[in-house]
Amino acid sequence: MSDEIYSLHRGTTPLLGSVPHAGTYMPPSLHHKLQPRALAVEDTDWFLDRLYAFAADMGASLIVPRYSRYVVDLNRPRDNRPMYAGANNTELCPTRFFTGEPLYREGMEPTDEEIAQRVASCWAPYHAALQQELARLCAKHGHAVLFDGHSIKSELPWLFEGTLPDLNLGTAEGSACAPSLRDALAALLQAQPMFEQPKYSLAVDGRFKGGHITRCYGQPAQGVHAVQLEKCWSTYMREVPPLDWHAARAEQLQKLLRPMLQTMIDWRPD
Repeated sequence: MSDEIYSLHRGTTPLLGSVPHAGTYMPPSLHHKLQPRALAVEDTDWFLDRLYAFAADMGASLIVPRYSRYVVDLNRPRDNRPMYAGANNTELCPTRFFTGEPLYREGMEPTDEEIAQRVASCWAPYHAALQQELARLCAKHGHAVLFDGHSIKSELPWLFEGTLPDLNLGTAEGSACAPSLRDALAALLQAQPMFEQPKYSLAVDGRFKGGHITRCYGQPAQGVHAVQLEKCWSTYMREVPPLDWHAARAEQLQKLLRPMLQTMIDWRPD
């Protein structure tokens, strides 16, 4: 059953990578309820399983979902509380595109019963796997680091003003991980020592402070340290249709992502 909901590679280091919005599968049973545009799943965190494929070779665990976030958003709490108070938010079972237009045909939005079913069949198994893998890593290493990877179009006026920084590191205002880990990652992402000059702009705990996965599982006192990295599509792919992988951009970004993940693997609690 798990193979239908997610794939999980179990690694040998304390690091677990999660890319909860990389799934693209839309069940045929939903097609007639959705706006035709929705079948292109445009708000996917595109290609993140490909971008972070190298993590397995570094010894990290990696969990990748199959289903689209349009079915159920794995990075939202099951009680559907808004992630960012006072701002436009998408729900546990989204009803709008990131541009604000309705995702469903009129009157076809998911009912409470349908939402509960999606939580039970997709959301709950993914989170159970996260919990089990984090417990395994803590038992083996004494601690675990959870890296939650995301990506988004750099300009989406319905969700945020202006243009996002290229990289957005979120730690729930520092509560989801030890200060030394936050500082080490922020310093690396700011300095970008592998380049002659920094190539990417950075925000730390700005518009994206970390979603439900970072906030829920980041419990330093319990040995789990969580961070989220939201990056703009433009750093590794085409942002305008046809959306596609950009090999040169991705290769350049991976020069920074590799040492970032290595920092998380090598880091130890004080």
